[in-house]
Amino acid sequence: MQKIQIVASCNSGAKLAKFTINPATKINITKTYANIDQAADAPLVKQLFYLPFVKKVSIENDTIIVERFDILDWEEVITEVAKQIEDYLNDGGSIIDTPKNIKKSPITIYAESTPNPSAMKFVANIKLTEQSISFENIENAVDAPLIKALFNFPYVKEIFLDENYISISKYEGTDWDEIVMELRGFIKSYLEDEKIILGNSFLESIGKITSVSSDNLNETEQEIVKVLDEYVKPAVASDGGNIIFDSYSEKEKLVKVLLQGACSGCPSSTFTLKSGIENILKEMLPGKVNLVEAVNG
Repeated sequence: MQKIQIVASCNSGAKLAKFTINPATKINITKTYANIDQAADAPLVKQLFYLPFVKKVSIENDTIIVERFDILDWEEVITEVAKQIEDYLNDGGSIIDTPKNIKKSPITIYAESTPNPSAMKFVANIKLTEQSISFENIENAVDAPLIKALFNFPYVKEIFLDENYISISKYEGTDWDEIVMELRGFIKSYLEDEKIILGNSFLESIGKITSVSSDNLNETEQEIVKVLDEYVKPAVASDGGNIIFDSYSEKEKLVKVLLQGACSGCPSSTFTLKSGIENILKEMLPGKVNLVEAVNG
């Protein structure tokens, strides 16, 4: 029997490393595992999660793609990991269990209206993403297969993806009653088939979209971000949206924010900014904030 060899590769400083199995396997699967609990059907993936630096593992046919935490660089361990995979497979270890051993959890999707009549929230009982991401058009969805598929529906205008839900904004001229069941059914079937939600190249390039680095903020800006994260974001998330700190003018005591998801373009967003967010920041940061504006409002 021909011995299996592993060809390892990664770019300098990259978070992802690829381990290609040679000769190629006969399995036909594309699947991503975010933690060891999801690897009940994948013994090899389970073994990799025992390594303390492994964050996420994907299988794409004959290639194992491993994402690392920032505690080390791949250059330090890639050869060792390749050998571990090689030894495991040559000792008869399996990559994926046979289907009869796989126990799938049922996928549920329910639709929930939002304060924005143009946006609907589709909530799943599984994790969809590690962070909030906004897609304004299909061009933003390169290597984001689920998002690209949703944009193929002619009435879909914008999409916002959060931890366990998808907020979809539609064009005028179509009623939700006509399309909500179609979208709900499509998302449910897509997730039940365990298709890729976000591809690896997209995940690699996503860094800046939703997070603000406190290293570049002054003391007041850090206080503003903290208030938004603790007191505002949970409320807007429940309505299918998100809010991101954009900038602060100390001279004008003006805070600018970016609205995403159902909050973007919502008729009540101005009222929410003035009667809600602005008042919270004024109360919690007295003398530092007078006005709050949305850069896309």
